[in-house]
Amino acid sequence: MNLLNISNNLETYLIIGAFLFGMGFYGLLQRRTLIGMLIAAELILSGASINFMAFNRFLAPDPTVGQIFTLFIMAIAAAEASIALSIVIAVYRNYRSIDTEDIVELKG
Repeated sequence: MNLLNISNNLETYLIIGAFLFGMGFYGLLQRRTLIGMLIAAELILSGASINFMAFNRFLAPDPTVGQIFTLFIMAIAAAEASIALSIVIAVYRNYRSIDTEDIVELKG
């Protein structure tokens, strides 16, 4: 089997995207620190972006639709990362920990 034939297959990209999404979802459920949860959320968004680009490459009649969705996901990921990091810094300043079990007593 040739490597070029594998890279020209929609299923290859969908498997990679599903693997990233699954790793991110598992990480989001298993991580106890806020930074680990942030990285897991980024993996989820990366998996979704790969799937959009794969469908764009192989199935879409207009090639710009998947790219626009991917750029939108990248913008959301950047905004989410900056806001989440500022929240993590604020939590650390107040509680001296970023462990989610230590900040359970937060009141809304």
